[in-house]
Amino acid sequence: MAGAVCRVGNLQRMPSRVIIAKPGLDGHDRGAKVVARALRDSGVEVIYTGLHQTPEQIVEVAIQEDADGIGLSVLSGAHMTLFPRVVELLAERGADDILVFGGGIIPEADIPTLKEKGLAEIFTPGTSLDQITSWVRENLKS
Repeated sequence: MAGAVCRVGNLQRMPSRVIIAKPGLDGHDRGAKVVARALRDSGVEVIYTGLHQTPEQIVEVAIQEDADGIGLSVLSGAHMTLFPRVVELLAERGADDILVFGGGIIPEADIPTLKEKGLAEIFTPGTSLDQITSWVRENLKS
């Protein structure tokens, strides 16, 4: 029932809308595409931006598409620069209600700093698709 409108009493609730993005020069997007498909299959509306996106491009798409969340994927090691920059740009644009989460090859030691800088959650290799989809559905407004 991907993309279906849910009824709660007399109110209609649209599915959450998530941007999945690959910031920076990282050229490997298989994991991002797998997560995007899993989210879509769980009823989340997903917009995949493709490879080599700048933080500015990602934020612009999120605002234009009225996204509830942004999922960032980095395997290149640039997560400490790129992830916080997306959060900063959202705040500058008055869109800090858009929840940002990330995943990829991210050392455990970097996760607390990323969360301090505004990332809502970080998913590392080995996280199940069920864990990711459950977290998104529980934490994003719709």
